[in-house]
Amino acid sequence: MTHVVTDNCEQCRYTECVTVCPVACFRGDGERLFIDPDLCVDCGACVPMCPVHAIVDSFDLEDDQQIWIGVNQRRAKELPTVRDRSAPLPTAPDRRAALGY
Repeated sequence: MTHVVTDNCEQCRYTECVTVCPVACFRGDGERLFIDPDLCVDCGACVPMCPVHAIVDSFDLEDDQQIWIGVNQRRAKELPTVRDRSAPLPTAPDRRAALGY
């Protein structure tokens, strides 16, 4: 399996993770990021880069988070690659605080 982006990314869209991805597997829309499971090599370099702990190894997902495997797979097919760091959403600091990070 691969890593997935969970709902912690919503209202944040921090992009530090894309800068360390060796295979450019991140896809994104205006609200959040997703990981293309067909490209992810499961290196884990992105995990410590996410300030809201949104990236998780699919094996470590809780039962109620399993939905994110399919969501990442589906949305990755629809969205463009994100390779460059950009400013997070204006709501990111409040979302980060609400998540306790």
